[in-house]
Amino acid sequence: MPTVTPDATQVITLVLPHRDRRRLGVRAVLTTPMVLLAGMIALYLWVHGRQLDIVEQRSLTRANLLEALQQHLVLVGVSTAVVVLIAVPLGILLSRPGARRIAPIVNAVTVAAQSLPSFGLIVLFAITLGLGPRYAIYALIISALLPVLSNTVTGLQQIDPELKEAASGIGMTRGQVLLRVELPLAVPIILAGMRTAIVWNVGTATVAAFAGGGGLGSVITVGLIQNRDVVTIVGATLTAVLALFLDHVARVVQELLTPQGL
Repeated sequence: MPTVTPDATQVITLVLPHRDRRRLGVRAVLTTPMVLLAGMIALYLWVHGRQLDIVEQRSLTRANLLEALQQHLVLVGVSTAVVVLIAVPLGILLSRPGARRIAPIVNAVTVAAQSLPSFGLIVLFAITLGLGPRYAIYALIISALLPVLSNTVTGLQQIDPELKEAASGIGMTRGQVLLRVELPLAVPIILAGMRTAIVWNVGTATVAAFAGGGGLGSVITVGLIQNRDVVTIVGATLTAVLALFLDHVARVVQELLTPQGL
């Protein structure tokens, strides 16, 4: 009677928990956006219920706010994408047994970079390299590198060695074990680091206005310099709403990509 040998995909399907995309209901997905939308409506009604002077009117036009929001999203999006492209591959490398000697050195460097004040980095780059969003993005990359890198290493190192041995025992190569076993199980922790980096960059990007990087920080700066509290409150509120919304989106993605039971 012929025997049937399960292939690698079948075995790993049995080893890894199935992903349950039904855990996130409509309420869980929509509650935060609806609350944020209500807050934005309240802010809109509050601003339009006040007598705005010429400075406030020019600062709070739809075109000006949309341009600042777009610039802020570019700063956050580009810097976070570069952080992921650097930190995840580097974290994979540092999680390998052969990299144990250099791991403490790299970790010390990233911790030192994380401890540097973001405002100081942005000002330093502005003085030495010039003004513009490019140099603000450099500072954002440096300041947000650690959470993604450390979470990637932690997520890969906490994988049960028996799972990797089982995958190797059925003939999977090291690359296949990494892609089909280790990374899927490490996804929740890696994405948690990405969430931290995103929220961190949203807040830090406001400082980019001092280096000519634009963004919502330019709205806040105008309010502070011109002593216009309404403008300052609008810029700060939009920054907070953006951070909460992006964190919610990242959390939903994290839940969808997390295997059931983890």
